Amino acid sequence: MHIALLAPLPPEQNGIADYAGHLKAALESHGARISTPLAGLGNDPQRAIQAVGQYDWQGIDLVHAEIGGGRLAEFHALRALRARFAQLPLTATIHDPERLVWRRERLPWPLSLASKLPSPLPQVATVLADPLCLHEERQLARSLTRLITLTQSGSHCLRQRMGLRGEQMAVIPHGNLAIAPAPLPPLEPLKLLYFGFIYRGKGIEDLLDALAMTFTDQPGLRHKLRLTLAGGSEPEMAFGPAGSYLDQLRQHIQRLDLQDCIDWQLDLPAADIPKVIQAHHVMVLPYRESSKLKLLGQLRGTSGALSWAAACGRGAITSDARSFAEEVAQGNGVIFPQGNVSALAAEISHLCAAPELAIRWAEHASMIGDQRVWSQTAKRFLQVFEQACRGHEDVA
Repeated sequence: MHIALLAPLPPEQNGIADYAGHLKAALESHGARISTPLAGLGNDPQRAIQAVGQYDWQGIDLVHAEIGGGRLAEFHALRALRARFAQLPLTATIHDPERLVWRRERLPWPLSLASKLPSPLPQVATVLADPLCLHEERQLARSLTRLITLTQSGSHCLRQRMGLRGEQMAVIPHGNLAIAPAPLPPLEPLKLLYFGFIYRGKGIEDLLDALAMTFTDQPGLRHKLRLTLAGGSEPEMAFGPAGSYLDQLRQHIQRLDLQDCIDWQLDLPAADIPKVIQAHHVMVLPYRESSKLKLLGQLRGTSGALSWAAACGRGAITSDARSFAEEVAQGNGVIFPQGNVSALAAEISHLCAAPELAIRWAEHASMIGDQRVWSQTAKRFLQVFEQACRGHEDVA
């Protein structure tokens, strides 16, 4: 099978590029031929549309896209493809259901004039233009042969919001690398890990506040508990109008007097990620859903970091944002209400009082990791692709 993959790919530093890179390698290991027509074009919708027009699509059996993460290039490439080829099987992994892209490339006039005005006028303009964006998303979604989500809750929300047919939907959990198991480190000190790209909106401040609250309530835990902040700090994500986010985190840590309890592991080489995760007992992901996105819909994606936790045989404490509740519902962790620092502190305290939880969570996480290795995940994708090629019909 010759598949055209529309997706960011390494060395781009984002979760979807990592995902697409692993998927590509796994599909190729099963004998699929993979072409990448948008390689090197970045997130430029107009260049993506041009590439679709210039590429020789003869011999391509199916086009698969990775959609999400605020990118628009793949979305517009799929629209151009469907306009040109009514019967070409088109599939996509939708990483951020219940929407495809959540925003247009540009606002229509006269709302576009608001982009240069002070806040909140640009945000108001975005909300006013949302019905048009939603119409375009639904139009593309209904024309796709298959839409793949990483969770059942994401599939349900996407189907309802986009008005899709059941036979268009498929659920394939996030794949993970086959990582050799490693025993948990000694249970004292208990080692917590935040892992992922480090930028605003991940709730990292909530985790720091919860750790400080735990020490205030139980000073004796200060020498029995450590937190590592690990992951990517790509400049365009870690820096913004408000300055360096990493510097702000360090200042927050100083204000909370946590310097002696925090370790840093920034910009890990890929080869070191399993070793770092397995040196800890539990991953903590305190994500908050964007208040701006709540105006546009429910974000029901998942996290590559959770996939790493399962691959490495480690449980997780997560907020109830996205589809995290589904992802830790198999005895591999626990959730708390997003933004609720007291509830997170209570879960940390509970873990400290019953560290055997970390052992039980790790056992269940290992079983999930074994089921989701990329070799098996790629087989599921190929089954969906074969079904799409056999039974494609234009549902636009």
